[in-house]
Amino acid sequence: MKRRFHGTLVRGHQVASRPSQAYPYSSLEKQKPYFKALGLDLYEYFNGTLNISIAPLEFKMIHPEFTFELVEWTDLHPPETFSFSRCKVFYKRAAFSGWVYYPHPETKKTHFQNPSLIEVIAYRIPEIQYGDELEIEIDSDEILVNSHSA
Repeated sequence: MKRRFHGTLVRGHQVASRPSQAYPYSSLEKQKPYFKALGLDLYEYFNGTLNISIAPLEFKMIHPEFTFELVEWTDLHPPETFSFSRCKVFYKRAAFSGWVYYPHPETKKTHFQNPSLIEVIAYRIPEIQYGDELEIEIDSDEILVNSHSA
């Protein structure tokens, strides 16, 4: 079942879209070939993530469409597990298809997100800026959203 939630675009760790202190490359650009080989082609989407705060609500992946276990995408840290669930972002009356991108915190060494922040890989959204309000539509069979972590 599809459900929509109000959100605000916030600044993330700035590692998905460009080189950073953590990585000498865009982490998402480096990950895309691994995800494609595992069955999810993300090349047509913008090379970065939207960080959407749904606070005070929190989310939890329960049955994502894709989960890729312990992907060895970099030699800078141990393998990570990633899950993906289709979504839509609504901004200024336009809809943009995408994927909730969920690096599992139990396999991450750095760049943790709070459970109120949903990372989304989507098509480029013209003129969007930090602080802008938007809506995100998720599949409630794949992602649980509630007022506190279950």
